[in-house]
Amino acid sequence: MQIVRPQSSGFTLIELMITVAIVGILAAIAYPSYQDSVRKSWRANGASCLMELAQRMERRYTGTSSYAGGVPASECNDANSDMVNNRYTFAFATTPALTATTFQLQAQPVDPGPQADDSCGTLTIDQTGLKGSAGTVSDCWRR
Repeated sequence: MQIVRPQSSGFTLIELMITVAIVGILAAIAYPSYQDSVRKSWRANGASCLMELAQRMERRYTGTSSYAGGVPASECNDANSDMVNNRYTFAFATTPALTATTFQLQAQPVDPGPQADDSCGTLTIDQTGLKGSAGTVSDCWRR
């Protein structure tokens, strides 16, 4: 008489642990990349808001021949303005000062906040359209 063993239809503990390890490794690689992509996306929104504010300043200059008394730099009408304002503080730069013929706007990451670790740091734009950042300008202002 031969003993027939029932067929096993589950997973072994080793198979389960290997699967968990593979998923963990993939997550450890993917999550930082995802965070970097989100940071870049919000940086693009901040840069877009700065360009909108600079355009408002140019419209003011066209009408009054002066940048002085320009629009408050914190007012951005971006579709995501509430969330952008949680990540960046928009203001006129103190150096160089706002004058009748010059201005510089800046978007400074809120610290602590989700953009605080951004390698580009504070984004700037002036009346000539010159863009600046703590990182490489071509990378930080890329659209």
